[in-house]
Amino acid sequence: MNLPNALSLARLLAVPIIVWLLLVDAYAPAFLVFVLAGLSDAVDGYLAKQFEMHTEIGRYLDPIADKTLLVAIYITLGHQEVLPVWLVILVVSRDLLIVGGALLAYTVSQPMRPTPLFISKINTALQIGLAATVLGDVAFGIGAGDVIGVLVYVVAASTILSGSLYVGNWLRDSGMKETP
Repeated sequence: MNLPNALSLARLLAVPIIVWLLLVDAYAPAFLVFVLAGLSDAVDGYLAKQFEMHTEIGRYLDPIADKTLLVAIYITLGHQEVLPVWLVILVVSRDLLIVGGALLAYTVSQPMRPTPLFISKINTALQIGLAATVLGDVAFGIGAGDVIGVLVYVVAASTILSGSLYVGNWLRDSGMKETP
């Protein structure tokens, strides 16, 4: 297993730890583990690209780790009423749409290789940034309420845009959408 894959696996294994820390109100340690997990996403991508360490398992493991981390953190923060429930539903629905689309494509014998869109990378970074800001605010009382308020709507917009582009690409690539 190469280093980028090990980082993705570590991110995936950090998810239950972060959720547990949040559920026992250990916000400072949860913040630290979450920020490290979020940074590992950037580092594993950089290493894979810069040093040509791409692998087939990494092509799947990285997005699985990202989606698991973000869905778990958003559901937990929504449950704790720290994030608006409507945003949690939006973020989780988009990820379920992407996973469901991939499973549907596989089922109808049109397997898709996970290839994230640029907006999806921005969306993931924004979602991680919002969650880290919320965790930092809850853990350390940094007074980021106004920033969080703006980030909530920026994340919502990027989530909608990303999800819409995925759906549009799938429809085009599957032949379900007529092209002029």
